[in-house]
Amino acid sequence: MMKALKFQSVFDIIGPIMIGPSSSHTAGAVRIGRVVASIFHDIPEEVEFELYHSFAKTYRGHGTDLALVAGILGMETDDPRIPKSLEIAHQKGIKVYWKLNKESNTPHPNTAKITVKKENKSMSITGVSIGGGNIQVTELNGFSVSLKMNTPTLIIVHQDIPGMIAKVTDILSSQHINIAQMNVTREKAGEKAIMIIEVDSRDCEKAMLDIQNIPHLHNVTYFD
Repeated sequence: MMKALKFQSVFDIIGPIMIGPSSSHTAGAVRIGRVVASIFHDIPEEVEFELYHSFAKTYRGHGTDLALVAGILGMETDDPRIPKSLEIAHQKGIKVYWKLNKESNTPHPNTAKITVKKENKSMSITGVSIGGGNIQVTELNGFSVSLKMNTPTLIIVHQDIPGMIAKVTDILSSQHINIAQMNVTREKAGEKAIMIIEVDSRDCEKAMLDIQNIPHLHNVTYFD
């Protein structure tokens, strides 16, 4: 008996609209960079890209370097400026560094760890491009996480004060939006904190507007 194939996203079938030769090495790389840009919510002074295995071996030939930098600059996967992303980063005064681990035995060959810095602020994310433009986030500021990022996801950056999680979840509940998975981390007590929430609904516009009005919230980004 034949079984029907199940797909979570149209990207699983045809991939995203993108610039570049490979969805894993370009579209996925852009999306990893965009997650970093959304959480950091500032133009960094320095960015270090630590690439592993396949990413490290072909990052220039497949345009992975351009794609990762484009994501840091907040570009979408089909942005025509992607081929000039390194030039744009230089114009913005961003110093870009590359660290290559070609023989690494990471669980997935298309893995990148990105560290961004500005003054005394820094952040790191490890992302994996799993194909078709889909990605997974496996590490955030040293904490192990498991985010597939191919379901609707809210990334909320806020001040670490009591009641913030309750305020966000109350808004989602009032809009009948179910939480599928949630990760919370912080720099240190009282400093910047991050909520990453995967939800079951793609109708999040009203909830986004309400969340943006919460006091002590720095930024909220929605990935569909």
